[in-house]
Amino acid sequence: MWSDLFFTTLLVLFVASFVWLGFTFLRKKRKERIEILTQELIKIESPKASLSTALHKTKDGFFSRLSNMLSGQKPIQNETLVELESILFSADIGVKTSQKLLDMVAEGIRSGKLQNSEQIKDALRSQMQEILCSVLHKPLETTEPNSTTVVMFVGVNGVGKTTTIGKISSQLHAQGKRVVLGAGDTFRAAASEQLAVWADRSGASLVTGSENADPASVLFDTVQKGKAEKADFVLCDTAGRLHTKSNLMDELKKAHRVLGKAQAGAPHEVLLVLDATMGQNALMQAKQFSESTPLTGIVLTKLDGTAKGGIVLGIIDELKIPIRYIGVGEAADDLRAFEPKEFLNALFA
Repeated sequence: MWSDLFFTTLLVLFVASFVWLGFTFLRKKRKERIEILTQELIKIESPKASLSTALHKTKDGFFSRLSNMLSGQKPIQNETLVELESILFSADIGVKTSQKLLDMVAEGIRSGKLQNSEQIKDALRSQMQEILCSVLHKPLETTEPNSTTVVMFVGVNGVGKTTTIGKISSQLHAQGKRVVLGAGDTFRAAASEQLAVWADRSGASLVTGSENADPASVLFDTVQKGKAEKADFVLCDTAGRLHTKSNLMDELKKAHRVLGKAQAGAPHEVLLVLDATMGQNALMQAKQFSESTPLTGIVLTKLDGTAKGGIVLGIIDELKIPIRYIGVGEAADDLRAFEPKEFLNALFA
């Protein structure tokens, strides 16, 4: 009898302890989640920084050196072109674009059109603006009224592709657009969960598949759901890393074909997401992806965290692909439509 009572008491204490530990764990997780959401809300509600402030690292790097060298109306010296060449070729704007700018200045000096440092600076700014405006940059828009626009996002892991999709979804929702998200990156752990958070935050529908499911089939289902819900936009995430580069490119080609089968003319947009901190490596990535998928635009993320923002010039000059958005912060509104004149004004301010 006493032994039965003893064991019953132990069992009750064990169950009570287990329940208490579980309750404590849930409270801790809830507290952590509240803290995360609070920080996210602080970021989202923070005042929008000026573009000049957001680009301060690039501004204080290459453009600051350029402005310091060419300040005032100093006469042109023999070493002017040598110093200018050093600055341009260390600016991550690409060899081809650097040489184009240098040749323009050299020709101006030879012809007598450029006679002092201020004139060189004005000529460089004018040439840069011509490069930036050589293609039409614009944010996403529907292809036709009352139709579903399918957008495919490509890029390697770590560039901010899924976050970019979430931010664009939030912006489109704020404009009153109906959005469906497709979690086509079925190879990366937690990619679907990350997209689910953005879908919940932006009021978008979400289509997912099981881990390691065929990405193309997930995106096919996404387009079907988008058409059924009469969504304005279907935003498709894709894999960013497979065993080899050729495997990745083959997978993206397949996804592109399948989207065309799901809806005639799809994908209407193929946006490549690049990490600006990669500098000229970002330009190399753009060349590789453009060979496998017909890119219609580029999203350049993390511009606020790098001094290599000059790569914008190289990308546009060499590839003639428009920059649709630039990322200059954590909040959804910090993914901004690219405006070439505003961009250049911010860097030369």
